[in-house]
Amino acid sequence: MVVLARILTTFGVLTALIFTLLVFFTGKGDAMSGSGGVRTTFKGKASFDDTMARMTLGFGIAFMALMLIINVVESALLRNKP
Repeated sequence: MVVLARILTTFGVLTALIFTLLVFFTGKGDAMSGSGGVRTTFKGKASFDDTMARMTLGFGIAFMALMLIINVVESALLRNKP
């Protein structure tokens, strides 16, 4: 169980780093674009803004899910500790 907690923590840290780099290097307008505004697609292809918004949302959801799972695993470890 301790190994699982360490593996999940490692994935959480990597997800946080990738998420942070994505936000810093793509700029506020690209990575943090909300659903507001009019977006057009060219022949059905997603634009760079659409791709960055989707990646930002995915990494945010993955990070939150990993943190919740880590919390549950760590709580179980603390309850079973003598």
